[in-house]
Amino acid sequence: MFSFCTDPSALDTLRWFSCYLTNGVHMQFYISFVKVLLLLAITAPVALAFGFAGAMAARSRFAPLSWFGKIYIAVVRGVPDIAFFLFFVIALDQMFEYVRHRVLCPDWTDPIRQGSDFLVCQQAKLPLGSSPEWVHESYGFFLAVITFAIVFGAFAANVLYGGMQAVPRAQLETAEAYGMNHRQTFWRILVPQMWVYALPGLSNLWLVLIKATPLLFLLGIEDIVYWARELGSTKTARFSDYPHGDWRMWYFLGLLVFYLLLTRVSEIWLERLMQRLTHGQATTGGEAQRRATA
Repeated sequence: MFSFCTDPSALDTLRWFSCYLTNGVHMQFYISFVKVLLLLAITAPVALAFGFAGAMAARSRFAPLSWFGKIYIAVVRGVPDIAFFLFFVIALDQMFEYVRHRVLCPDWTDPIRQGSDFLVCQQAKLPLGSSPEWVHESYGFFLAVITFAIVFGAFAANVLYGGMQAVPRAQLETAEAYGMNHRQTFWRILVPQMWVYALPGLSNLWLVLIKATPLLFLLGIEDIVYWARELGSTKTARFSDYPHGDWRMWYFLGLLVFYLLLTRVSEIWLERLMQRLTHGQATTGGEAQRRATA
């Protein structure tokens, strides 16, 4: 295979494309799809955990904790996502390096803040300059996951808080009348039922999260948008073994199909999950299921 790929005179159109689409750079492009799916797989449960914690804090009986939860929800929801993405990546990186600097370089006497520069000792750098490339990429991906989780966790907190508030108060009072304490009522009555009310909002949030994954490109991670723009741009014979014109439209069309398929699969899965959660519930969905089987 590689012999005819290195001999341009032996390449017809089909062979040219088979070589072009299987070269090392395109393999990086295919791996970037795995990065996007991995980001979604990790960020979704982490953001849901942030959201659940934020919703619990917002409805806490302890006033300072309740204020913290509500401020977290209000501030993150009120600031454009792109601003938070760019802010948190820088802020988290500098926070980690500052802590390491204090621990690893206690004899450092120069100020860390020097004008607009943030200077720490070499041992405190994250990652170290001598680290392999995969460490740099993994660290950047880790910062992206935390940033996505903080931002979307606030939206999830708002949705879950609304779901908790939507559970009929009479059911909570009945549980208390049967002798359940506040914690038992929360975990056995409120939490199982809130998902029915929260799932529509969480479904929309999941779809928004899917659409937000191209922001990885803005965070310096070589994701599918980066590679589509890079591979699709005009290539000349002087700088590439596979010269071609401006093919960005075709690459981004491939991304369009990928996101549409991912969205459609998500919609089918979420619809089935909703049917399962509403089964037997005194809700519009549960009533519709009861009538369908009657």
